[in-house]
Amino acid sequence: MGFPVSLRVDDEHIGEETADAVFAWLREVDARFSPFKADSEVCRLDRGELARGDVSADLDEVLGVCEEYRVATAGAFDVRLPGRGLDPCAVVKGWSVQRAAELLKGAGARRFVLNAGGDVVASGGPWRVGVRHPEHADKVCTVAELTDGAIATSARYERGDHIIDGRTGRPATGLLSLSVVASSLTVADTVATAAFAMGAEGVEWAAGRAGCEVFAVDAERRVLRTEGFPVAAARTRAAA
Repeated sequence: MGFPVSLRVDDEHIGEETADAVFAWLREVDARFSPFKADSEVCRLDRGELARGDVSADLDEVLGVCEEYRVATAGAFDVRLPGRGLDPCAVVKGWSVQRAAELLKGAGARRFVLNAGGDVVASGGPWRVGVRHPEHADKVCTVAELTDGAIATSARYERGDHIIDGRTGRPATGLLSLSVVASSLTVADTVATAAFAMGAEGVEWAAGRAGCEVFAVDAERRVLRTEGFPVAAARTRAAA
């Protein structure tokens, strides 16, 4: 899936088999939904070998989320960009990791952190999650405190100008990074990516989404934060 995944579970009754099931699920998702593997369901759909009505329930759900956000952003978020193949990764990442967290909860886990490339699902906190500084890899620009929920960040610092504004076909500008806290990583990750694609106007858009709190650094290095963003108390701040 192109990013490291780590899991910490503090429930003593949860064995290695549960963790193995989490990583098996993520490997399955990579095989089924990767736009870079010719035999994946996504690639077969993109080539016309599958009709939309013939795809799995999981892919149908993902594509439904993709369309919801395309409409909500007036096309800024689009997984079908001209000249490119179908690429739903912006939804698949958060969706699949959230499903993995639900697998953990279904197995009885109550206190855990699942970290997928810096996007985090946490349960049974409080947990402290550092948000990387967009220009200095060895620093954080804030620390969020999560009890039960998720945080996702979209930025340029790992993959360059990889987020495209579907309205223009060009790399998104206006923001250096944008983090979203929500009840699920499906929402947090998709909102963060969609808002980043919108540029500076995406901060207000994300802040207006139900259940979302936002922390952003714009291109002029101004910090923008919603009132309810769960910043950790100064005396306990530390990166998870």
